[in-house]
Amino acid sequence: MAMLGRPKRPISLTDRMRADLQAMARSRTLGAGLVKRARIILMASDGMYNTEIGKRVGLTSSMVGYWRKRFLSQGMEGLGDEPRPGGPRSISDRKIAALLRRTLHKNPKGATHWSCRSMAEETGLSKSTVQRVWKAFGLQPHRQKHFQLSTDPYFVEKVRDIVGLYLNPPDKAMVLCVDEKSQVQALDRTQPMLPLGLGYVQGLTHHYVRHGTTTLFAALDIATGKVLTQCKPRHRHQEFLSFLRHIDANVPKDLGIHLVVDNYATHKHAKVRGWLTARPRYHVHYVPTYSSWLNQVETWFNIITQRAIRRGTFKSVKELVAKIERFVSAYNARSHPFSWTATADSILQKIKRLCEVIHGTRH
Repeated sequence: MAMLGRPKRPISLTDRMRADLQAMARSRTLGAGLVKRARIILMASDGMYNTEIGKRVGLTSSMVGYWRKRFLSQGMEGLGDEPRPGGPRSISDRKIAALLRRTLHKNPKGATHWSCRSMAEETGLSKSTVQRVWKAFGLQPHRQKHFQLSTDPYFVEKVRDIVGLYLNPPDKAMVLCVDEKSQVQALDRTQPMLPLGLGYVQGLTHHYVRHGTTTLFAALDIATGKVLTQCKPRHRHQEFLSFLRHIDANVPKDLGIHLVVDNYATHKHAKVRGWLTARPRYHVHYVPTYSSWLNQVETWFNIITQRAIRRGTFKSVKELVAKIERFVSAYNARSHPFSWTATADSILQKIKRLCEVIHGTRH
């Protein structure tokens, strides 16, 4: 293979340095420049040349070389930005470290989390200083992320099974992600809506009148992104069986059908199992408990909620159902499949890292 420039001084990383750089490269809170520099060093340590690295990160080869030299001479600290012109920093490293420790390991009296003002009062720093330090280190005490670890004893096997369907769909078969969105409310606002205008957003009163609910059953074809739907007044096993018959009537008879469903009792009812058993072309794949994120139809439910239901006003369930049907028709006319790239191993590694954080073995 042709050489891409002069051989560069190799970069050797310890296991700890590589782990820190990989964490920086994956970060969604650190600055984009710092994330890019971490990627540069990781690729350089794998023996890649500056020209090739530059193409991947969108920088010139000379800039890649600059950060290589900075890292070789200063280590991890060399990836930070140079001090900018201006007066000397008035806050010592000790004060910043104390601020970070207090943010991470203590709570304010009588409250669940720090605000900029409460931390400023506690530390004697200004509110703007607290904001800048938190932003620099990616700290957001006011925010939370929700999670739920699966307790399914066959979690690994089910993840590999379903991800395998997404990444390598079987021949002469259709993979359908199936679920129902229950209690979709037909809400009518008590006052007229204020239209969107220049300089102000659409106005909507928070008072509403309920006109009933419907249950939206949906089956998403992962190959095309098209959805097959039905709205029903309830979500018992009878309605689910009716929707399965609707699927059966709309999928060519020569194709096998792989259904990805959750563990809702309706999906495992004896009559549903009997109906599926009597039809050999059906293969059911249950997602692990507390893992609805594995079912791609949940993504579509979020799309229809945001674009057609949440901000709508409906005087009846019939009007709500008609709106859903119009949205589905328009969506299918320009549908495309969701891009699923996560492998089973990458998902399991992410779960492992989360468990390590929870148990205090990883920081």
